Amino acid sequence: MVVSDTEGFIGALRAQSQRYHSRHPFHAMMNEGRLSRRQIQGWVANRFYYQENIPRKDAAILANCPDREVRRRWIRRIHDHDGTADGEGGIEAWLRLGEAAGLTREEMWDERHVVPGVRFAVDAYVTFARTRPWVEAVASSLTELFAPDLMAERLAAFERFYTWIDPAGLAYFRARLTQAPRDSEHALEVVMEHCRTPDEQARAVAALSFKSDVLWSMLDAIDRAYPGSSQQGNA
Repeated sequence: MVVSDTEGFIGALRAQSQRYHSRHPFHAMMNEGRLSRRQIQGWVANRFYYQENIPRKDAAILANCPDREVRRRWIRRIHDHDGTADGEGGIEAWLRLGEAAGLTREEMWDERHVVPGVRFAVDAYVTFARTRPWVEAVASSLTELFAPDLMAERLAAFERFYTWIDPAGLAYFRARLTQAPRDSEHALEVVMEHCRTPDEQARAVAALSFKSDVLWSMLDAIDRAYPGSSQQGNA
């Protein structure tokens, strides 16, 4: 049976914003300027493990996707993160964020700060993209529907509260203000085209719910590893 309630399906996807990690207490403290230097550095170092695995996740989607037109557009995500030359791409931009926050490239690349909960959550996400139907993996990426507002708030918070971070290191956040809407628009088009039955739509919503759990679990693990909610951002 083909589902005609398109608005209901889109509404169910967008309702997952209530579970987005922007609502996590750690993220709220970040935006309020209540994190210490150590907490910011811990977040940046652990989040880098997620960043460096995004191209692997997207490559898994490409490997499973039989649709040439989808692949032609989806591969742009890998170019965005890996870059097409040295000094380019989202991974490079996150490394520069780490340097601006007082970390070295070596300690980010060697993953010495990555806590088990973050590693487990990120690895689970990559495995999901490899092993689940490719449309479900695409649906899981729809957390990007909620990302532009988060990025704008995060950028403003870093510029206001964490002035010890070189503003040049915030380029990643600025780039995602335009990349995330473009990527989420494409992903939503794909999901709407390929998920038409109630079962397909339910699996798409479940995939997005799973991704929300991944991001939330990462912050749970970081929050436990770097306590200190009463400290101030400029400490």
